[in-house]
Amino acid sequence: MTDAPPHLRSGRLALAAGFFLQGTVFALLVTRIPAVQDRYGISDGLLPAFLAAVPVLAGIGTLATERLVVAVRPGTVLRCVQPLVCLALLAVGCGHRLWQAALFLGLFGILVGGLDASMNMLGVSLQHAYGRSIMLGFHAAYSLGGIAGASLAWAGAHTGISLAALYGPVVAVAAPTALAVGHWYVDRDRDESPPGGRAPAGDSGRGMRFLLPLCLVMTFAYIGDSTVSNWSATYLQDVLHSSDQLSTVPYNAYMATTLLGRALGDRAVRRFGAVRVVRAGTVLAVCGFGVVAVAPGAWAGLAGFTVLGLGLSVLVPQTFAAAGRSAQERYGSGASDAAVARLNIFNYVGFLVGSPLVGGLGTAWSYRWAMVVPMILLSATFRYAPAFGAAGARYGGGHERPSTADVGRGGDGL
Repeated sequence: MTDAPPHLRSGRLALAAGFFLQGTVFALLVTRIPAVQDRYGISDGLLPAFLAAVPVLAGIGTLATERLVVAVRPGTVLRCVQPLVCLALLAVGCGHRLWQAALFLGLFGILVGGLDASMNMLGVSLQHAYGRSIMLGFHAAYSLGGIAGASLAWAGAHTGISLAALYGPVVAVAAPTALAVGHWYVDRDRDESPPGGRAPAGDSGRGMRFLLPLCLVMTFAYIGDSTVSNWSATYLQDVLHSSDQLSTVPYNAYMATTLLGRALGDRAVRRFGAVRVVRAGTVLAVCGFGVVAVAPGAWAGLAGFTVLGLGLSVLVPQTFAAAGRSAQERYGSGASDAAVARLNIFNYVGFLVGSPLVGGLGTAWSYRWAMVVPMILLSATFRYAPAFGAAGARYGGGHERPSTADVGRGGDGL
């Protein structure tokens, strides 16, 4: 086997850095929402509208990016948008008036939509260039950034510093770093085309119907993720009667096992194939929710959330990879970018649906039964697993390159 060309190795490191920065910046915002609410005087009744507007606008940003990358390469979009996301975070920390909160959070949402879409477009195209699974590694970098951002937010909350003082130094490092690493991003060759040619220009809607199972999987995965992020602490404290201190642990454990699953996931895909890895992740996620739903005490609930992170960790990266590969096989590289953008919208759909769904069922019925709902939805992923490729596929869907053409020998080394 031969090593990856230097420009691909540099591009992989640069994109991993971009994922890490985005994970850090996003965590710094979402973990400090109470401080944002206090700073702008946002009422409890108005806060859900602000929080819902961000993913809605992110979906709009994703759709705009789908159209933009027809003329401008995804690497160029990411190069421009990521520093702006950093600056939007700083703006959120510096404003005072309610209209400024609406403006800055709205801007953050639109830019994040473009960032998420272009970042995953690059990840899918780079995986195609490598000829083996590397997508989970990028999402592991995102998870690591999320842990770093949440840790910084925790330190800021416990020292009592202002949002501006917390965000300022981070943005001063992150924005220039984003500009610098963008120099090494690697875009796909736009001239690539499948044997059957590209999809007709007017057929893009019908031609993307193959994405439906993957869109459902993406939605279910984010319903599960938003359930953990929004309700794990409440569930442990109110249902399983844990202490205040222990109730904060499940999400941290979930983040840690998500990072672990993604760090090891590419190796698993290369060895066992994408379909088997997705099915195994689904089984773990379903079992995790099952344990949470029947847990007799706080420690059993904590174990359930921990297993849940390991299971959900592989679903989102593999869904992006499968969408990009399938679109490219059918219609060429431009269709791959469009498929990733459309799939990314269902990230925000799951986020919007998950928290209100579980919260409403928990309030009206029972939080234990509410945990069964994402468990049932995720179980459908087992049925849709064939959409991730042939049963033995190590890369995409049975199209892994021969060992003589593979780049990088074994492991996950660059």
